[in-house]
Amino acid sequence: MTKLTLGPVLFNWKPETLRDFYFRMADESCVDSVHVGEVVCSKRTPFFEPFIPEIVERLAAAGKEVVLSSLALIMSDREMAQARDLAQSDGIMVEANDISVAALMQGRPFVAGPLLNVYNEGTLATLRSMGAVRVCLPAELSADAVAALAASTPMEVEIQAFGRLPLAISARCYAARARNLSKDGCQYVCADDPDGMAVETLDEVPFLAVNGTQTMSYHAMDLLGDVAGLAARGIGRFRLWPQTFDMVAVAALFRAVLAGKAGVEEAEDRLATLCPGAEFANGYIHGRPGHLFIEAGD
Repeated sequence: MTKLTLGPVLFNWKPETLRDFYFRMADESCVDSVHVGEVVCSKRTPFFEPFIPEIVERLAAAGKEVVLSSLALIMSDREMAQARDLAQSDGIMVEANDISVAALMQGRPFVAGPLLNVYNEGTLATLRSMGAVRVCLPAELSADAVAALAASTPMEVEIQAFGRLPLAISARCYAARARNLSKDGCQYVCADDPDGMAVETLDEVPFLAVNGTQTMSYHAMDLLGDVAGLAARGIGRFRLWPQTFDMVAVAALFRAVLAGKAGVEEAEDRLATLCPGAEFANGYIHGRPGHLFIEAGD
């Protein structure tokens, strides 16, 4: 059966908002796996960390697979210590978003996250030799490339199917810089943009989004029209990135399309209603520029 994954929340939401979001996903959503953990900025970790045991317990009780996601960029002794602790998590799958975390797993099973930049069979084989049992591929790959990689490995292959895409991570905090603040004195201003801050060209055309130290796509990935075909080509899992939309309803749409219980056109109309203001794209999977949206059948 094709599975749905809820990726980790990448944005700086209030701790109580995050807790309630995960509780609802545990109790009401149809996703199979849920990722929990801070990926973007370790400065956010202390606020949310006290809620994690309760969230993990609630998700597990609801029958969800829980995955603990690592930071995408580890730069300090403190962050390295956190990574070591994460790698020793007992009985819970870990997602490595930095190659150092993959090495720390020392052969134990883990998920290779989308920020590890897996673009060829050799990288897949190396990660598998390190213990990876699942890989979430970067979003820039075409359907043909994704299918070729899936056919080359016994690992479970996941692709990103919904939401703003994480593209890059930096040591500099763009959200702070945009407000003339230093990274150390950021005042956690990234919380002002719960779905990321749009970045415009000089011609005032939005083309990226900023989430603290992270660069993201401005457009939200929407593979509703593509998931059935990709599943037929050997892709067994699709990742939905959390945003402030109704993610329970979004997941239900993807499940309905995968099960053949909803038509693509109907689902696309419903998704547009669920995500007011969002601009969707799926160009990469069609081998086209990523910001384009290719209609099903085109």
